[in-house]
Amino acid sequence: MQTRLPTEQRQAEIVMAALNLARDISPAAITTGDIASAVGVTQGALFKHFPTKDAIWLAAMKWVREHLLLELEQAVRATCPGALALEAAFHAHVAFVIAHPGVPRVIFHELQRPADSPIKAEVRALLQAYRQLLLEHFNAGKKSGALPTRLDSEAASTLFVGIVQGLVMQSMLAGKASVMKAQAEAVFNLYLRGIQAAA
Repeated sequence: MQTRLPTEQRQAEIVMAALNLARDISPAAITTGDIASAVGVTQGALFKHFPTKDAIWLAAMKWVREHLLLELEQAVRATCPGALALEAAFHAHVAFVIAHPGVPRVIFHELQRPADSPIKAEVRALLQAYRQLLLEHFNAGKKSGALPTRLDSEAASTLFVGIVQGLVMQSMLAGKASVMKAQAEAVFNLYLRGIQAAA
């Protein structure tokens, strides 16, 4: 068993353990016992930090929203508005999924559940914030002349998210997150040609 850690540190460890388990196990099949074992604590100790398994997944989705959006924002802001910033954001998202392959499994699992839940609401908030970030970028790019002024920002944002999700699905079918990296450049280049054709 591990030594006693501060609450926030232990909670972060539990969240990462759950996401790591989701790489190879369906989120529905992961038990609190599995997570406790992965962390090296008893189930009783686990429940001192999270009252339920859903509370762990909710914390996991909050972690994903915070860290994925931060990486996307940093990628976009590191370059001028336009194709280079879009490419940086795209590859940042691909790199995030490769580093955390359990994340899309948890997201897809939650979206398949018919009932609404705080976890699904967090996934929705992530997608809305992601879309808003893209819309702001597209609009700034059009204003500066870096992107075609006739570009449909809404459609371009939807397609951007869609191509990442398509790559994620292909990698899940292949059982290797690294498959995304091999296809990412060609897929993005096709997307870029499409949005530039709006000129």
